[in-house]
Order: sequence, then C-alpha cells, then structure tokens
Amino acid sequence: MDQLTRMRCFIQVVDAGGFSAAAREMGRSKALVSKYVGELEDELGVRLLNRTTRKISTTEAGQAYYREVSDILQRIDDLQNAMQDTSQTARGLLRVSASRAFGDHDLSRAVMAFLSVNPDISVDLKLEDRFVDLVEEGFDVAIRLTELSDSSLIARKLAPFRQVTVASPQLLAIHGAPQEPADLADLPCIIDTNYRFRANLAFRTPEGDRTSVAIKGRVEVNSAEAARQAALAGLGFARTPHFMVREDISAGRLISMLDDYQSNDAAIWVVYPHRKHLSGKVRAFVDFLVAWFEREQLSGAY
Repeated sequence: MDQLTRMRCFIQVVDAGGFSAAAREMGRSKALVSKYVGELEDELGVRLLNRTTRKISTTEAGQAYYREVSDILQRIDDLQNAMQDTSQTARGLLRVSASRAFGDHDLSRAVMAFLSVNPDISVDLKLEDRFVDLVEEGFDVAIRLTELSDSSLIARKLAPFRQVTVASPQLLAIHGAPQEPADLADLPCIIDTNYRFRANLAFRTPEGDRTSVAIKGRVEVNSAEAARQAALAGLGFARTPHFMVREDISAGRLISMLDDYQSNDAAIWVVYPHRKHLSGKVRAFVDFLVAWFEREQLSGAY
C-alpha cells in the first residue's frame, strides 16, 4: 500500500475521532484502517496515536505529523485538481508549428477565428519551412502538408492538399499552354526550392503512373509567395499549392493547366504527440480546425 494512502488513513482517523468512524467514511473495514495506521507508525518509528478502548488521541509527535501531513495532502489535492482542470478546460498557451506559406494564408485565419471564441487560450504560432520535432521542441500541434508517413504522431485530416501548375495570360500568349508535364522541360519555369526535389516536378498521369520533369528557369526562390509573384509577373510557369493562387485563378490573373496530371496523394493534416490524456486546449484546437476546414471545403476553397 502506498504512503499517501497510509497518510490519508491517519488524517481521517484523527478528523473522525476514531477508527470505526474513519472506516465508515472511507468505505473500508476498521481492521484495514487500523492496519494502515499501524504500518505508518512502524515505518516512521514513532507512535502517532494513543489508543484506549473508548477513544483515541494524538501523541505529541502525532500532532506535529498531523499538521505537516494535512498541509502536504492539501497541496497534493490542489495540484491534482489544477491539473485536471487544465486538461479538461480549454486554457493556457498553445504552441503551433506550420509552414510559412500555409500559415500566412488559411491557417492564420483559422487561428484568429479560434482565438476569438477561446478567450482563455493564447497561441504561439511558429512559421518555418521544416518539420519540427514536436516532443523535443515543445510544440503542442503541427500542421503538415504532405503524404503522411507512419509515425508515432496522432493525425487528423483537415483538407486535401492540391497543387496546381499556373502561368499568367501574358506568358501563355507567348509560349502557349503545355499539354503534358514533359512540355515544361522546354518552357521557362519558376523553381521553388521548398519542393523536395527542387527542379524536378512530380506528376501523376491520368492512368495513375508517377512521372517527373526536370525544369529550368531564371527565377529560383524558397517561398511560395515569391513564386506566385514571379508567376503573376509572367516570368515563368509555377507549381504551387492551390490555396496560394485560388483567388488569382478565379480573377483570371493566373491560368491553371495540367489539372489531369496533378497528384491527390497529399493532404493537410493536424498532428500532435500521442498522449493518453489530451489537454483541453489541444482537443479544442484540433476539433475547431476540423470543423473550420470542413466549412472551407463546402465553400469550394479546397
């Protein structure tokens, strides 16, 4: 039996004024309560209670022990209640990691909407184009745009991750539109080095086969927004996330092409470390994102 149980039995006996009353209040047998208090005295090597056939009283050592243990147990109970309150209530600092491109666009809107309905939560949103180690770096959740591989992380899908190939109307007037991915090899392209294979763009044929194309161009960037600006300036064909350019496509500033060759394997995920007891702030944030992106999909944004 653990030490805390023995301590609680002793405190209960003193508060109740006897073993029988303490046993009734604790839902244990009188013999068991007496046994725990006896074990506590044996372990401490001191008598805590004076026992007679009619009543019990604390010894001098028992009085001092009662005062100290009462304070210790109260602090333990307060800490446990505080932790349970934190785990069940949406409050505290939430640390979120995401890519810069996605964070600057849809995710930032979702985060601000989340904060507006959760006044007891604050957010530290870190935007950088790398996969952070959530546990080692102390993040609560991360948003990832990828084909999710097996990992120890828990993941919930938020939306499909669409990539598109775009160009300005002016550029298309000069070079014409590519009819298949291989045509891009002979056209000016914008190279976004954030892509895994940099100047090699991956596509999937209508039959489901994977293919890649080596591209070249005068503009090389490490930012989806910079690639978008270069495409708008007519400097080349760009491969970019759909969420970056959907308004440009809708307004006719950019034209989407090779849509039949885009891969649909990737998605937008919210991931978090596996925990038996998920904190209230993480649970609230994940549930909010799932509902928010469901609405975005219904509106045709994804």
